[in-house]
Amino acid sequence: MRVAFVIYDGFQALDLTGPHEVFQHTGRYECLLVGPEAGPVRSSSGLPVHAGSGIRDVPAQSVDTLVVAGGTGIDRAREDAALVSWVAEVAKTARRVASVCSGALLLAETGALDGRRVTTHWGRERQLRTEYPRLDVDCDPIFIRDGHIWTSAGVTAGMDLALALVEDDHGRDVAHAVARELVMFLRRPGSQSQFSVPLWSGQPATDPIRVAVESVQADPGARHSIADLAGRSGLSARHLQRRFTAEIGVPPAAYVERVRIEAARRVLAEGDEPVETLARRLGFGTGETLRRAFHRHVGVAPSDYRDRFRGTKEFA
Repeated sequence: MRVAFVIYDGFQALDLTGPHEVFQHTGRYECLLVGPEAGPVRSSSGLPVHAGSGIRDVPAQSVDTLVVAGGTGIDRAREDAALVSWVAEVAKTARRVASVCSGALLLAETGALDGRRVTTHWGRERQLRTEYPRLDVDCDPIFIRDGHIWTSAGVTAGMDLALALVEDDHGRDVAHAVARELVMFLRRPGSQSQFSVPLWSGQPATDPIRVAVESVQADPGARHSIADLAGRSGLSARHLQRRFTAEIGVPPAAYVERVRIEAARRVLAEGDEPVETLARRLGFGTGETLRRAFHRHVGVAPSDYRDRFRGTKEFA
């Protein structure tokens, strides 16, 4: 399968290298770097990358999957008529078309996203809505699939997107093996939750357990008692307990707690929500319950964890 990555001066390096590594680690894809011309292309951070092919070198019909990287140079790239024309031609014939981050703007310029539900980096949401009113823009999910069109949010979400594409082609076992090799989470559910499925958990092998796991991932703070999960999965409570532990590697209650801890870590790193409020929203009930569970899993208090991230940001 040939995957063509579109890059241009000012592209975001991680929008390319993250998904590229995911595909390459499977050993099942031919990855091409395509620029307006073959040769060196400068990323937004100044990292030079060699585009092995120019748009004139790659016939549209030869591309199975098209991936358009985002970056600060996307607005200038949209002014390149030859590049826009080539992307539009490939988008009509490729089996799949994808964008990472603000790469959605280049796809939108071709008309390939008209009438589609799409996402992009939150910082480009207003621009995408304003300049392309025919799109249904939803910047809550980390990635969205609408038919053969896949779009993702910023930077690292491109790796989640690539894992989803690999899983779509080769199944969850291959995708999980890649995630383990790259020490990634497999995989953040694109349409519902921004919180990741960590490597400490196994992957569900049967549909009832998959339903139970996905319900926890989708809303960590909802009610997830054994009875609740059993009702969703169509199993008895005892049967769910046994099968869940066998397939996932931990009992349901332990899984729920760890998913909630991952959610708490994300919120603490990014915002100022009080611990008591966060505890209620994520299903811990009280701040003290969250503090005890957080210290047990992470080794520090929630307030100390938040302070560490604030300190890192101050000196970044």
